[in-house]
Amino acid sequence: MSGGEHGGGQFRLLGTRRFGPLFLTQFLGAFNDNLYKNALVVLVTFQAAQWTTLRPEILANLAAGLFILPFFLFSATSGQLADKYDKALIARWTKLLEVVIMGVALAGFWLHSLAWLLAALFLLGLQSTLFGPVKYAILPQHLREEELVGGNAQIEAGTFVAILIGTLSGGLLAGAGLDPAWIAGAGIVVAVAGYLASRGIPAAPPPAPELVVNPNPLTETWRNIGFARENRVVFLSILGISWFWLYGALFLAQIPAYGKNVLGGGEAAVTLLLAVFTVGIGVGSLLCERMSARRVELGLVPFGSIGLTVFGLDFAITSMGLPAPSHVLPLAEMLASPAIWHALLDLLLLGLFGGFFIVPLYALVQQRSAPAHRARIIAANNILNALFMVVGSLAAAGFLAEGMSIPMLFAVAALCNAAVAIFIYGLVPEFLLRFIAWLLIHVFYRIQKRGVEHIPAEGAALIVCNHVSFVDPVILMAVSPRPIRFVMDHRIFRTPVISFIFRHTRAIPIAPAKEDPAMMEQAFADVSAALREGELVGIFPEGAITASGDILPFRPGVTRILERDPVPVIPLALQGLWGSFFSRKDGPAMTRPFRRGILSRIAIAGAPPVPPADASPANLQAIVTRLRGDWK
Repeated sequence: MSGGEHGGGQFRLLGTRRFGPLFLTQFLGAFNDNLYKNALVVLVTFQAAQWTTLRPEILANLAAGLFILPFFLFSATSGQLADKYDKALIARWTKLLEVVIMGVALAGFWLHSLAWLLAALFLLGLQSTLFGPVKYAILPQHLREEELVGGNAQIEAGTFVAILIGTLSGGLLAGAGLDPAWIAGAGIVVAVAGYLASRGIPAAPPPAPELVVNPNPLTETWRNIGFARENRVVFLSILGISWFWLYGALFLAQIPAYGKNVLGGGEAAVTLLLAVFTVGIGVGSLLCERMSARRVELGLVPFGSIGLTVFGLDFAITSMGLPAPSHVLPLAEMLASPAIWHALLDLLLLGLFGGFFIVPLYALVQQRSAPAHRARIIAANNILNALFMVVGSLAAAGFLAEGMSIPMLFAVAALCNAAVAIFIYGLVPEFLLRFIAWLLIHVFYRIQKRGVEHIPAEGAALIVCNHVSFVDPVILMAVSPRPIRFVMDHRIFRTPVISFIFRHTRAIPIAPAKEDPAMMEQAFADVSAALREGELVGIFPEGAITASGDILPFRPGVTRILERDPVPVIPLALQGLWGSFFSRKDGPAMTRPFRRGILSRIAIAGAPPVPPADASPANLQAIVTRLRGDWK
């Protein structure tokens, strides 16, 4: 990798061969899928009598279900192929298949056959199924860890920009009065361009070339889900991703009928709604890299789910208050209503928070999946995505067939989103705790980081740090790439409010030997067990929060831990917290709110790992003191 790749802004990866061709291939594929899909939906929504006797809103959900059904049926096979063969080669095969599929669509328009057109839509779903594990499993092979969030953000943003442009193009082609065969002709041109782009993707050697492909989709699906379930956080992240696609697909599938029957608009109104929603997701995805400081920040996931619920519900309530349209309104007349602008803002924010929700989850699945099974785990993700979306499409079609209004359907979906979020965060507190930590350092502090890259991404290590305030563990949690199990005084462990955080991060309470020798021995046993499991353990060797701002002498607990488990020690130093609301300056902590205002400046500095043999309390104290300097 050239040094030039390290510079530039967020879009620097687009200029590299290891990312640019993949991005363009994915962009053109998403563009083509949505050009064809939206053109077909607009045709059958506004010219239904020429094509079918089905109600347009039911047909729109049927089309959405047909497109995603192959993900459920064939993802297991596609995951095996991506683990067995070079992913760049598979990308080229799938783009050639796309050219053939658009030929089927051309035949459907020529024959005026809805069955052929729906068959082409199903086959486009099959082509996307084959490409799905490639585009996500290849990223960790070609990108560095600190580029993973940015790469995922650009893939997601590019995908939704492509959805937007493809949707606009499809709507324009469908409403232009031209022969519908032009839709398929445009699709063939885009498919050929996608194939040419795929030829630039660098080789991505398979992790399991000896794999024997199991043709049985049922048994292989179950096996792939088993790979995903080996890591609980990965599996629950996949469930979160699947729910997002159910939720988002449900909104997207209703937008044509919503624009026509709720807003009273025509094709231009539908295009505007789709544009606003997809721009929101694209912007939210791109903001993820900046908001997460170029690492996988799980704290953005609950933030995203809150926005998905709040703005989904507000969108539904606003829509319920709109007057029933009596005729088709021109776009300018429709936009004269403040309520329409309210609904558009809700839709934009719904997409924005969707980006915050989805990008960290995809990056987490890639980061924590076993490399040998990564493509098959992503295939399991696609299977569950498809299952959720098919069920969502069928449920939406059923509710609408029974007479439920579209705004009421949105309201039910938003309330279900809140319930799903509570369920997942209850099972994996790490998401919620990272959100609390992320919120704390973004509301109360502006944090500078130096040397935190020394915290290892995997393997056991002991973190040592000076102890300035009650929120020191939360701040360290916020900057660490992975969970830390903190050893802390049992009284701090039981502090009201923040004790919730400490309990759910599996902090280890400790007491002095003269106060509770059994608790002390249990604490050292728990530390040893955690280190042997390859976890990070954090301790504050001073043994107490400073009451003067000075670093207290480091106690010998570090030595005892390392004698039993000789692991690397990572020295860290907190700066700027002395005098904050959570410190003991001028008396008890947490008694004078906002005494330094909000967004006060703090910092954390780290040093390279210290070998166990050199990690004496005195040496570690000298390193931490040097890191902290004069800034308390």
